[in-house]
Amino acid sequence: MIIPPYLKQGDTIGIVATARKISREEVEPAAKMLQNFGFRVKFTSNLFSENNQFAGSDEERAADLMQMIDNTDVKAILCARGGYGTARILPHLDYSAIVRNPKWLCGYSDPTVLHLLYNKLGIASIHSTMPINFPKDGISNDSVQSLINALTGKSSQIEAKPHAQNIKGSTEGILIGGNLSLVYAMQRTEIEVNPTNKILFLEDLDEYLYHIDRIILNLRQSGVLKMLKGIVIGHMNDMHDNAVPFGKTAEEIIHEHTKDLQIPVAFNFPSGHLEPNMALLFGRMHKLDVTQNGTCLVSL
Repeated sequence: MIIPPYLKQGDTIGIVATARKISREEVEPAAKMLQNFGFRVKFTSNLFSENNQFAGSDEERAADLMQMIDNTDVKAILCARGGYGTARILPHLDYSAIVRNPKWLCGYSDPTVLHLLYNKLGIASIHSTMPINFPKDGISNDSVQSLINALTGKSSQIEAKPHAQNIKGSTEGILIGGNLSLVYAMQRTEIEVNPTNKILFLEDLDEYLYHIDRIILNLRQSGVLKMLKGIVIGHMNDMHDNAVPFGKTAEEIIHEHTKDLQIPVAFNFPSGHLEPNMALLFGRMHKLDVTQNGTCLVSL
């Protein structure tokens, strides 16, 4: 696994929009905060372009990402926001250039597609908060500080409180994953999850509970879950139900399909679409401990 160089004071962070459109007003607070941390910030050429709901055409968004990949002054790339559309740019990317110029790729939600791509290419990446989520008052929070720590190579240990659905145990494996719906959507593609001896992190929002059941059932019946060393479940918020209730929460659904796998499973981990959204180092070896006192995930 390639570990991109960690950042130091004065390094440049590029901001790119790979999915939904974003305005300058939505990005500026994050740019100023990153500058206050001692970094330079570079916007891509089409960052504020609009093409219906997208930040420019597929080709423009792909060109922007490759612009940051090819720019040797840029040491890390921060996705501006999620939404939908990152998967649409995959055919327009130069994978060989990404491998030649490994640098930190950061974001969550729709940028899960890029995390899966980086994992396929053997490059570590950072699942983290994005500019759209940076505090507008300019005061850093746990999510932002966690991202800065990850970018600068500070040790990573994240803890979570005990949860009723937790399955206790201890394991080690390479951490992968991201948004549950996108991990599922990318199955049977060239960037599908390789679950062997991995710890799988998953989070999601705004899904119907029966969709969650269908997705987890697929991952189980296709053999993905059985090859894992452990599972970490982040925020599962704003779920929907039908007029006739499904009868279980998202966490209870996942527990039902994982309780007999004989691997540790941690719930309510502080990463995803709620605060705090703690940064995770995908592609790095981690130790996962799930005990009666809670969960601890440590980057090794």
